[in-house]
Amino acid sequence: MENVQDLKKRLKSIGNINKITKAMELVAATKMRRAQEIALASRPYAFAALDLLANVSLLNTDLPELLKARKVEKTLFVLVASDKGLAGAFNSSVFKKFESVYKTSKDQAVFVTVGEKAFNYVSKKRLTVIKKFTNVGDFTTTEQVQPLADFLVAGYLAGDFDKVTVFSTHFRSALKQESLTREVLPITFESLQQTVKDIIPDKGKFADLIKEQQINFVPSKDVINEYLVEPSAKEVLADLAKHLFFMQMYHLILEANASEHAARRMAMKTASDNAGELKQALNLQYNKVRQSAITNQIIEIIAGAESLN
Repeated sequence: MENVQDLKKRLKSIGNINKITKAMELVAATKMRRAQEIALASRPYAFAALDLLANVSLLNTDLPELLKARKVEKTLFVLVASDKGLAGAFNSSVFKKFESVYKTSKDQAVFVTVGEKAFNYVSKKRLTVIKKFTNVGDFTTTEQVQPLADFLVAGYLAGDFDKVTVFSTHFRSALKQESLTREVLPITFESLQQTVKDIIPDKGKFADLIKEQQINFVPSKDVINEYLVEPSAKEVLADLAKHLFFMQMYHLILEANASEHAARRMAMKTASDNAGELKQALNLQYNKVRQSAITNQIIEIIAGAESLN
């Protein structure tokens, strides 16, 4: 049985840990609420961008290179994780999703990482990282996402890779985040259809509203919208495709950012709860040891008094 002094030290240590995890939980909750607001506010624009991209991909015209599929010889995998740890299963769930896809891929592959944790993971696997993006911040801005989008577009247009697949986390709620695999380049009708299917909520008020009003964020192939594009359809569509692709990547990073804060808040809450339970158990043990020591001292005093008599 441990002595009283050792138990007091452990109780003090656990109390300090509990204070730290509680403070981190409150900070993560504050960041999560703001990141969640930004991510949710961007969804209508992101859905509209996906809808417009889907329409453009069906046009009977000379489409931009970003919307043209080609023979896949080299695939670029983009892993979106966090810069910091203590986020529960946030990073590991993305890595597990990546492992399941990468093992079945037969194409030559190169890698881009977003976040220090993603870079460390890919480096440990001794895979080829051609570009690394870090320090996107607690609240992602368009300026921070622009270099990533520009790099992907420039590399695809230059023929450095023929397909881009992104592994990231989508924010469902404060308690639920899902790891998703998205084929972002080339921009095809099928990949956009799958993306919308993955990110559209299937529960809640928004999902009920979609069902009631029969809203469809992906157009039907049977009903193709016609556009009058001036002055040059090829140039306008090329710039439009780049902008809409950037918005798709920006929304993807926002969702991952909100998911990270939600996962960290939940992890810190669990750690605080566990520290509280451990503190109660140790406090009970401390009281038992202390009481036992007092009882032994009383017995010794009584025994000494009896021996004198």
